[in-house]
Amino acid sequence: MADVVVITTDDLEPAVRLRGAFEQAGMRVELLAAGESVADALGEPILLVITGGLRERRARQMVAQARERGRVPIIGLTEPTEPSGREVCRQLGISECFGKPIDPEEVALVGRRLVQREELREITGIVGDTEEMEGVLERIVQIAPVNSTVLILGESGTGKELVARGIHALSPRRHRPFIAVNVAALPETLLESELFGHEKGAFTGASSLRKGFFELANGGTIFLDEIGEMPLSTQTKLLRVLEEREFRRVGGEDLLRVDVRVLAATNRDLREQVQTGQFRRDLYHRLNVLRIDLPALRERRADVTRLIDRFIREFSAEHDRPFMGIDPEAVRVLAEYDWPGNVRELRNLIESMVVLAPGRVIRPEDIPADVRYSRGNRALMPVPMPRQAPATAAGVPVQANGNGGPPPELEFIFRTMFDMRMDLDDLRREFEIYKQRHREPVTLPGVAIGGGAGMPAALGWAPAPPPEPEPPEERGVVVFRPGMTMQDLEREAIGAALREARGNRRRAAEMLGIGERTLYRKLKEYHLEA
Repeated sequence: MADVVVITTDDLEPAVRLRGAFEQAGMRVELLAAGESVADALGEPILLVITGGLRERRARQMVAQARERGRVPIIGLTEPTEPSGREVCRQLGISECFGKPIDPEEVALVGRRLVQREELREITGIVGDTEEMEGVLERIVQIAPVNSTVLILGESGTGKELVARGIHALSPRRHRPFIAVNVAALPETLLESELFGHEKGAFTGASSLRKGFFELANGGTIFLDEIGEMPLSTQTKLLRVLEEREFRRVGGEDLLRVDVRVLAATNRDLREQVQTGQFRRDLYHRLNVLRIDLPALRERRADVTRLIDRFIREFSAEHDRPFMGIDPEAVRVLAEYDWPGNVRELRNLIESMVVLAPGRVIRPEDIPADVRYSRGNRALMPVPMPRQAPATAAGVPVQANGNGGPPPELEFIFRTMFDMRMDLDDLRREFEIYKQRHREPVTLPGVAIGGGAGMPAALGWAPAPPPEPEPPEERGVVVFRPGMTMQDLEREAIGAALREARGNRRRAAEMLGIGERTLYRKLKEYHLEA
């Protein structure tokens, strides 16, 4: 069944003009007369245009019919006498709204982009209806048809490779090769050979000629992931490929010309690397012709529910496991988590839930403790110090980092102190939750503060009042003494819990109010034996 643009004839004059504009853009059009539904179209609807009567019942029915057929984008035309026409479109869930009189070519252009956006979702699996992701999808549609270099920026797990594949899928090169290269995964000694190939005998072990990724991608697209990890020597050769479209194999003399579109991605701040001399300035500007910034998952929390539904369907089918669903409270917990690993971390968690589902609806207590009790430490990291002129002492400049901030040693101290404070806050909060969940009196782990002020005031930590004196033989008490670090205190608490639980790790984890996985990691870190 052929794809068609469905246009209602509620207002015949703009409907006829729009049919001509869409057909001129190479799209097939079906006009719906009064009384006909979306299902009556002779084809598979990929776009619905409602030319009038948005306040009438028929418009609501048409929108509902389009929704029943999947994600069909909708364009609505409003009357010039309707000052609140856009608000009506928003209430109906219409994708785009145009006021009359219309420019048919403009409507056709926007309609084509809406169709391409939905095709992009289907091809790449990109999920998201938030304003941030709509902007990303629109950006992909805009830049896909050209041959310019694209720099994709975003944290790990945000979907940079999906975006690269989407750009290639909508480009004129879509029937040519797409080759993805993880620069960080290749040793520096092999990177140049893998990218540009080598001649026979170029180095020890080069027993035959081998084509590189650029040669294999000729006519298509090459995606260089983690470009910030590329050594300077290889950056120079990459710059020549971008500027001259030619290179030599390792050990070769002949110049080889290629026609390749380069897409690059990184989770690093390349501008900072340029300032510190780790990345070539000219290469940065050559890569940064077009740019896409991907939002972190915590910046688009409204998409978490849709992502969960998508991953549940995917893994239920893949593993042939029926899934009973997730409790709304559990969904709220997942939506409030900061997801430092972004979509990749969420995807892996949902897969484990589907595989290990206990045969019932997932409740909050089934979610790992490190997700349930997270306080979003990432969002509370110290604010970078503002750029300022470096101070001087006796005419000697004080060294600062490339951003005008503190020296690396001082920054390390700040971050270590902050991490210690956050670890203590998390332990205290988890223990309070544990006490609330258990009615019996809890004496483990108790913390007695002895010997002076204790923790530095710079941590912003106020010690709790000391507990009532206990008999010397009382177990499960951890005493803080001057000179002990947070790591020492945590190690003693874990050891006391294990002794109290007689080596039972599950019980020890419950007593500490942490997950078993977290306890196992701590045992390995502190070299403790149960």
